[in-house]
Amino acid sequence: YITRPTILLTRAKSALLFLGLITVILYSCQKEISSENGTTTTTIPTLTTTAVTSITATTAASGGNISSDGGATVTARGVCWSTAANPDITGSHTTNGTGTGTFTSAITGLTASTVYHVRAYATNSEGTAYGNEMSFTSTTNPTALATLTTTAITAITTTTASGGGNITADGGATITARGVCWSTSVNPVVTGNHTTDGTGMGTFTSAITGLTASTVYYVRAYATNTAGTAYGNEVTLQTSAGTTIAAITTSAATGINTNSLTSGGNITNDGGATVTTRGVCWNTTHNPVKTDSHTSDGTGIGTFSSNINPLSPSTTYYLRAYATNSVGTAYGNEITVITLDHDIYIGGSLMPALHNVATIWKNGVPTALTDGTEEAYVNCIYVTNTDVYAGGTEHNGTNWVAKVWKNGVPTTLSDGTSNAEVHSVYVVGTDVYVGGADQGLARTWKNGVGTSLPNGTFVTSIFVNGSDLYACGDYYNAPASYAVFWKNGVFTDLTDRTLGSNATSVYVSGTDVYVGGRENTVARIWKNGVATSLSNGTLFNMVSTLCVNGTNVHASGYEMLTPGGISIAKYWKNGVATNLTNGTAVATTNSTFVFGSDVYVCGLEDGNITIWKNGVPTVINVTPGTTNAIYMH
Repeated sequence: YITRPTILLTRAKSALLFLGLITVILYSCQKEISSENGTTTTTIPTLTTTAVTSITATTAASGGNISSDGGATVTARGVCWSTAANPDITGSHTTNGTGTGTFTSAITGLTASTVYHVRAYATNSEGTAYGNEMSFTSTTNPTALATLTTTAITAITTTTASGGGNITADGGATITARGVCWSTSVNPVVTGNHTTDGTGMGTFTSAITGLTASTVYYVRAYATNTAGTAYGNEVTLQTSAGTTIAAITTSAATGINTNSLTSGGNITNDGGATVTTRGVCWNTTHNPVKTDSHTSDGTGIGTFSSNINPLSPSTTYYLRAYATNSVGTAYGNEITVITLDHDIYIGGSLMPALHNVATIWKNGVPTALTDGTEEAYVNCIYVTNTDVYAGGTEHNGTNWVAKVWKNGVPTTLSDGTSNAEVHSVYVVGTDVYVGGADQGLARTWKNGVGTSLPNGTFVTSIFVNGSDLYACGDYYNAPASYAVFWKNGVFTDLTDRTLGSNATSVYVSGTDVYVGGRENTVARIWKNGVATSLSNGTLFNMVSTLCVNGTNVHASGYEMLTPGGISIAKYWKNGVATNLTNGTAVATTNSTFVFGSDVYVCGLEDGNITIWKNGVPTVINVTPGTTNAIYMH
């Protein structure tokens, strides 16, 4: 039998045999390096992969941390990536130095909107080790405006130049249009003048055309992609002076009458060549030229005046100023003018300095009747053949003096010891009849000889029919005035004097006598002393003047919309009213004339002398200090 010590010895021998076997196995799995201190074993490195950051459509950032080199120097390290799992260094990878520790890696060449797998790697003599795998998605590739510059401008002429640009980045989208744009204002854009010079990136040249001589232009290159239109830096150019036709405008027409008028022009640029002839051309058709009727009014630039004649009455003409230099003839804007079928005389005053000057205008051309030493006014006009009579008043320093001017030559009707004035003048053959006031009494004069009228304060209007002298006016008896009438000095009351009234105009047709005026607030016409109302009395209305043509009675006056405020110019034919103005400005009338089938009403609207022909207004280009009378002849 076996004793217990023998069993224990046997077990000890078995344990020693097992340890020896393990030692042999481990030794066979390790590389032994000899040294005087013994042996050392090596392995592949130990590392981790850094999280991926700074992700774009084509790039990202990562790296790793090598915590152990495995006992052998790390000779290469970086990251590798792929669209498949477990990327290795046989694919895309970086190389980021040697040794242990942390490192960073720039991942490039990616495709937008794509999932990638990344692992850090480290290589030593034992092989290549990989860190943990990370994954990320590249961003969407954005589209931006292109980047470009504008080329300097060259080859500048009077009308052309050369430019271009250089597109250095397309913004991630194809350039579909490119060129340059230009304007006389800063920051030109492609909706204005521009060229189209191909597609794509790079440099291009542009031909700039259609320019004006001696002009500054602003130019920018442009490039268009799906994100929009980008512009390069702005550059300027100034075209050469060169030689062109002149620049000219046509002056407005003034002094329009039956056979002549005044116009002219303004030459602001001679085009680089001396203006040798200038003037105004006209025709009865549009776009008159220099070979039509024309004036010649000197040379050079600047303003000039032209007398346009002879013309035909009541005719439409078209006018253009012209200027000729060595290049050719330039024309100004066209204006349209209608000559008068009659001459227009206006009486009133101008105030050039301290005092009003008695003045008459013929077709807009003024003639002063006084020297301005004292105040003076024209209140009435009468024209017969070639003679022009004007009646009015001039102050002598103490009182107003009644005067009549014939063709500018004055006749004094009062002695100046008291106030006197002339309101109406009428001429028959060689006899001159005048109505007005002197020494506080209604008065008429025939050829300078005065006659006082009974029961009157002043005469407002006279009319001569055969051997009969008719007059109307007012008799003032405080607190009101009353409409009165005289025939050959015989007095007639037109009202019962219960209400205030005025008589402003008298006209005789056959055996009928018409007087216009107002009673209280009602516009009235008295025919042979019998009153006819032209308004209902709600608003203040007044007849200022009347005339009779056959069976038609024409009257004009005004209606007050507000006391002392806006008034409407009015016209009545046989008692039927027509508003000549719309009530937006003060308007009145003071004369009514009938020529053939046309009715002319003259007056003021908003301070402008206006003539209504059959209700259609025409503003006369005259601005006197006051306007009291208008006569057509």
